[in-house]
Amino acid sequence: MRLEQKITVRLAKKKEKLYNLWTLHDFFYELGSMASLPNLLWLRSFEAASRLGSFTAAGAELGLTQAAVSNHISALETQLGHVLFERTTRKVELTESGRAYLQPVRKALQDLAISTEGLFGNLSSGTVTVRAPISEAVLIIAPALAEFQQENPDIKIRLLSAIWADTVLETGIDIEIRLGTGNWSGGQAEPLGTEYIVPVCHPDLAGKLCSAADLTEHPLIHILGFDDHWSRFFEAQDLAAPDKANTATVDTSLAAVELAAARGGVTLLLERVATQLAATGRLAIPLETKIPSGQSHYLIHRDKAPRLSPAARLTENWLRSLFSGE
Repeated sequence: MRLEQKITVRLAKKKEKLYNLWTLHDFFYELGSMASLPNLLWLRSFEAASRLGSFTAAGAELGLTQAAVSNHISALETQLGHVLFERTTRKVELTESGRAYLQPVRKALQDLAISTEGLFGNLSSGTVTVRAPISEAVLIIAPALAEFQQENPDIKIRLLSAIWADTVLETGIDIEIRLGTGNWSGGQAEPLGTEYIVPVCHPDLAGKLCSAADLTEHPLIHILGFDDHWSRFFEAQDLAAPDKANTATVDTSLAAVELAAARGGVTLLLERVATQLAATGRLAIPLETKIPSGQSHYLIHRDKAPRLSPAARLTENWLRSLFSGE
């Protein structure tokens, strides 16, 4: 080997050694900067308690006692120097600081889960049984399920539906979603966001409807269980509700969709569902007017339920994002 080549090799080795030393320096520098991060267990307790509104429920989900979750939260608040929860005798609520902190914590935990799966393989597999009202199962969950299954091929979803929320629970249900006011016994109800309702009809009819008053000249489709929707809709527009003689009543949103699509009148649907159906061309949203539904979707965390599997937790987070619109 010529002298020039020997010098080049030696310089390359020295450069590599210096690079490795610098990389090691960066590693310990970053390690030192992470020393100020809160304990991961504290953050998991914070996220669960924020979502469930209860230290007890958070403990049940994480396999901890209520006292342990409370201690985690107190330690986190001490380290951050901010109060994250307002404690009452029955529930806990996030403070302004807690609400601001929740989103980055939740994203960090999700990113960690994704990175772990990407590096070490899918730790979340198995069958997950989801129960939801029939209209939500068909109109909201089913259209999004194919993409979820493509991203999580090791998770097998068993989707069950029911017309009424108080139907007796089938054993073996991992995740349950309900639509209502959250006043159910036997568990904690986690709200998934505010819902709005809008009028929908066949696209041919939509062109003839310029105002809420025009709706009174056409058949109105009522859905059992949502009997006050039309009366509240017209009241919000300072209009008297029309005579019920020119109406039809069905027991599910699915039947209301089919009747409206067959030019059978106008019905009120959740805005998220109406927007999805309007995109297909089956129905149209004739007016921009919307009102609060008066009910919301909830995740039900039943008392004394077994701890969710990793696959069920991942599915639950997906449903949470789907229904909250995140």
